[in-house]
Amino acid sequence: MDMQKSYRFILSGGGTGGHVFPALAIADEIKKQLPNAEILFVGAEGKMEMQKVPEAGYKIFGLPIAGIQRSLTLKNLSFPFKLMNSLKQAKKIVKNFKPDAVIGVGGYASGPTLRAASNLGIPCLLQEQNSYAGLTNKWLKKKVKQICVAYEGMDKYFPASKLNITGNPIRKNLLNLPDRSTAIKSFDLDENKKTILVLGGSLGARTINESIAQNLDLLAKQDYQMLWQTGKLYHNEMLTRSENADLKQLKVLEFIRNMDEAYAAADIIITRAGALSVSELEIVGKPVIFVPSPNVAEDHQTKNAQALVKKNAALMVTDANAVKGLLPEAFELLQDTDKQKELSENIKKMAKPKATENIVSIIFKMIE
Repeated sequence: MDMQKSYRFILSGGGTGGHVFPALAIADEIKKQLPNAEILFVGAEGKMEMQKVPEAGYKIFGLPIAGIQRSLTLKNLSFPFKLMNSLKQAKKIVKNFKPDAVIGVGGYASGPTLRAASNLGIPCLLQEQNSYAGLTNKWLKKKVKQICVAYEGMDKYFPASKLNITGNPIRKNLLNLPDRSTAIKSFDLDENKKTILVLGGSLGARTINESIAQNLDLLAKQDYQMLWQTGKLYHNEMLTRSENADLKQLKVLEFIRNMDEAYAAADIIITRAGALSVSELEIVGKPVIFVPSPNVAEDHQTKNAQALVKKNAALMVTDANAVKGLLPEAFELLQDTDKQKELSENIKKMAKPKATENIVSIIFKMIE
């Protein structure tokens, strides 16, 4: 790489945090290594990247693309027009910006952008976060030069010659967690009690929340404390239900910004099994109980969780069994220190802390 040259990169994709955060991590790492690089994001109008990317200090352009609804709806009639329009706009953006490389992270916008770039002969790389391949990435697999994945066995979706097992980019502050007592104090919890951290994503997970709310009497009988992120959609309801139970050892929050402190405070963690959560938890190395969401394409969260369960690196409770079985499973784990140690050691072995650096070095090799 010519360090004096001002390289240009387009990052495209989004729709969910699982696509947006890896893209931002890759952009930050490019800037760290090439401070005068120019970076442009291409997202989908009305999706979360249109807010999160400018907040992180990058320029973004929104395409009018939307996905195909899985059920037959009138929205699908507009899909071909939105796709043609997005392809046309993407081609214009790529021609004007003249990137050295284009990186797709999955999500609607990356389809037209990488299609346009590869047709113009610009080297493209895909980053697939999940243990299965998304529709957009499958559509692009023949067009791109390199594909970075986080799971083994991805050659059933992609050409083996293009595959690199790098892991997923994660937030840098998780590599060095604060010490437990500082973290416990920041949430105003008791240092002498074991802590269960419950996460349902930023919007919240109905089943996980119900599993706690319907069993507050069980929690009341235990000497454990709980840090409970309800998510935006369920916060008011869960707060009311927990206030009625009047439990001293329960902290109910809508959203946790200081995730590094939440992880540091936890003895065990209950969470959905989105690909990014899994990658972060491998770094964090605490005992985890996954409750995979059943409402995702190809049931991929169950596959994500099973990849760890098979290696005795996590426990799993199905969504259907969670209301009855989740808290008893958590209490049993808290009593079994050997099991906690075993899960913790095994999940750490699966961590790929250098994922972002490895992805960026593949991007750089691609354009040399």
